[in-house]
Amino acid sequence: MEISVRRDIILNLEVVDLLNNQVMMEQQASSKYLAMASWCDQRELRNSATYFYNQAEEERTHMMKIFKFINDNGGNAQSPTVSEITHEYESLQAVFEASLDAEIEVTKAIHHTFKTARKVSDFTSEIFLQWFITEQAEEEEKVRDILDMISLMGDMPLKMIDERIPTA
Repeated sequence: MEISVRRDIILNLEVVDLLNNQVMMEQQASSKYLAMASWCDQRELRNSATYFYNQAEEERTHMMKIFKFINDNGGNAQSPTVSEITHEYESLQAVFEASLDAEIEVTKAIHHTFKTARKVSDFTSEIFLQWFITEQAEEEEKVRDILDMISLMGDMPLKMIDERIPTA
């Protein structure tokens, strides 16, 4: 069966490959956040669990936004596969540190894709990616603030720390 072409591709093919990689990274992040939510739920850290469930959904939304952007602009979005996901953590702080590491990894990939789009004059992708750059800065700041709060609270009981975790 032949694939009917809805429209000509207006994106640079190298950028499309990077965007498809970003789709995979966003899905991977969503799955990581689900595992983190489960870890927190098992320990009855309700606010932290809610925070990570919300993050999982947000990452899935980001994935779909990029996926649809690729297809809407004549590209071929690829459905991502998810590789191994860690389900065990030493502490709540370790969970949030892993979250920050994941956000930094996503940020670096978005910056690389943005730079590539700029280099090859793919202005459509460059403009699209600007929103993600702002979003990633906010996401990293949010996790850094939580880690600072956990550090400041020191040896307080986990329940007291969890009560101060923002759920939105």
